[in-house]
Amino acid sequence: MSAFDQLHPALQHHIVNSLGWKRLRPLQEATIVPGLRGEHAILLAPTAGGKTEAAIFPVLSRMLSEHWQGLSVLYVCPIKALLNNLEQRLAYYAGLLGRRVALWHGDVSPSRKSRLVVDPPDILLTTPESLEVMLVSRRIDHWLFFAHLQTLIIDEVHAFAGDDRGWHLMYLLERLSRIAGRELQRLGLSATVGNPERLRDWLTHGCERPGHVLKPPAETGLQPEVELDWVGTLKNAAIVISRLHRGEKRLVFCDSRARVEQLAVELRALGVDTYVSHSCLSLEERTAAEKAFSAGSNCVIVATSTLELGIDVGDLDRVIQIDAPATVSSFLQRIGRTGRRAGTSRNCLFLITREAAFLQAAALLQLWSEGFVEPIRPPPLPLHILAQQLMGLALQESSITRADWRSWLPSLPGLDGLAEARLDAVLDHMLETGILHEDQGLISMGAAGEQRFGPKNYLALFSVFLSPPLVKVFHGRQEIGEVDQRSFAVKQEGPAVIVLAGRHWQTRYIDWTRRIAYVEPSEHKGRSQWLSSGQPMHFDMAQAVPRVMLQPEPPARFSRRALEMLETLKLSFDWVEQGKTQLEFADQETAVWWTFGGKLINAVIANQLARIADKLTADDFCVGMHGFSHAGAIIDAVRALQAQGADAYAVPLDEDFIGALKFGACLSPQAMDDELSARYDDRDGYRAIMMLPMVVVRH
Repeated sequence: MSAFDQLHPALQHHIVNSLGWKRLRPLQEATIVPGLRGEHAILLAPTAGGKTEAAIFPVLSRMLSEHWQGLSVLYVCPIKALLNNLEQRLAYYAGLLGRRVALWHGDVSPSRKSRLVVDPPDILLTTPESLEVMLVSRRIDHWLFFAHLQTLIIDEVHAFAGDDRGWHLMYLLERLSRIAGRELQRLGLSATVGNPERLRDWLTHGCERPGHVLKPPAETGLQPEVELDWVGTLKNAAIVISRLHRGEKRLVFCDSRARVEQLAVELRALGVDTYVSHSCLSLEERTAAEKAFSAGSNCVIVATSTLELGIDVGDLDRVIQIDAPATVSSFLQRIGRTGRRAGTSRNCLFLITREAAFLQAAALLQLWSEGFVEPIRPPPLPLHILAQQLMGLALQESSITRADWRSWLPSLPGLDGLAEARLDAVLDHMLETGILHEDQGLISMGAAGEQRFGPKNYLALFSVFLSPPLVKVFHGRQEIGEVDQRSFAVKQEGPAVIVLAGRHWQTRYIDWTRRIAYVEPSEHKGRSQWLSSGQPMHFDMAQAVPRVMLQPEPPARFSRRALEMLETLKLSFDWVEQGKTQLEFADQETAVWWTFGGKLINAVIANQLARIADKLTADDFCVGMHGFSHAGAIIDAVRALQAQGADAYAVPLDEDFIGALKFGACLSPQAMDDELSARYDDRDGYRAIMMLPMVVVRH
């Protein structure tokens, strides 16, 4: 019996006759047997590889064969736009079988939600934050509403697993399993994962049923078309876009909302039919733009990462990337939006407007050419998520006991193996500070917790982030763009210097509560101009830069202008040697240690060497030292640091950054220090840098 033959006969009929499918795709075939057994799985396939159907078909088959009633399936996505996009397709599949699908998120009206509580659908599309709201709401009997749950499908699971929203979701699963009285089947969907077995283990933590990684051999197709061009400015990028690929649908990615709007203005001035999509637009504006673009043919939509995930904007002809995304994984998501029609290939054109971004794009393509994809690393030691869950349980059940909370969260995702005393210390601190209150053994929200998290019906409690980990950058009243919080979170001597909008800026003041950095132009000069632009490079990407410099051929197709820029950069880095670091003395008072270790590791090094120079700076590629007694002292200090190895590793974090962290007040200073130290720990990369021989270069 084939896998397809094991599906419920009604579903088989509709796949063949209503959908008109002649066969299932490899992943869809591979998922049927473990899916019908109720086993867990990570489903891996490129964008538009049929992952949604691979997950939902065996679930619908079980729904019919096992006579599921009530709300039995949760379909969770990281963003509301993706849920909205999936609703029609999933509702059609379920409707063929007499089953219903509904949406529940922040944009769904209260009256609609009230109707769903009275008459639940079979499949509910939602977010982790909305699930938390449902669990603590006084208007919903969660014991009744979630009693029949069987399966959870997590779309774009990699987007959850790499940050605290993933831990939040795993803890919600613990609570939902307790309510349903059964182990819920977990199916995670992803297109780009560097360590799928680790992702499976994360997804199935604490489960008894087996888990699988399902990744059938990719269907053969045309080789992707990837090209990098150096254009120098955003205005030049607009000119190239307006003249290339006329008559085609082009999706253009930018790294900030400000640049999205700026590029859209330039394109419209050139007569290009242009739409925009980013998170600051209202839902109505964004949806209207995406629908208009989907229906068009000769047009451009300019977007931030909001369109990186699987939102359907019709058949795309081209993806264009302004500068570089932060990761290979993100690049694969974006290029995966193209090449869906038969006979077409996936494609991406990089238009580079800044020198710093040129190196990042070249390094990214080097990693891609080597088959590298960033591994998923769930943030370690999520103690603040435990604190959030203790408050959530206190609201959900009105009150809990010390014994209760362990029965609700038995497997302690991310914290299993932690000493009981450290777990108890979190609860004790929350009681001591009044965030929680204990009366005759019953624990409920305390006065401090009510004051801090209670306004707007505990809105601040339902999500694990106050906002995305980005900081808006302003020069006066003008918004320049956004950068990753890590650009400022690591303490350093003097103001942090970044590159944004093609200029160097140094920080004047950071408002961590509002996540705004106020900057002024910087006169930063010299070779160490290769500063972080937007998001600091991770270790592997920074390490790829020397390989780009040393290889005779570029890692992808480069335009003539890009080849000229690459040759110019190679001349600037002609002293680079593979497998070595370089300590360069530009003059008697300035030294630069070129490690190519990434911003985090170089900040750690700068902190360790702080006493040997008047001023130290750190960027993605090097540590700058300015004002010292003599070169010998610098050489001796660097070699002494190398001799210590990873024992010297310690990340200096900005105190104001620590103080502004959400749920930070729920943890003792020691617990917060332990958590942040674990999360900013890159000892492996630091150790690798320290083990490399150092070459001294004098001018």
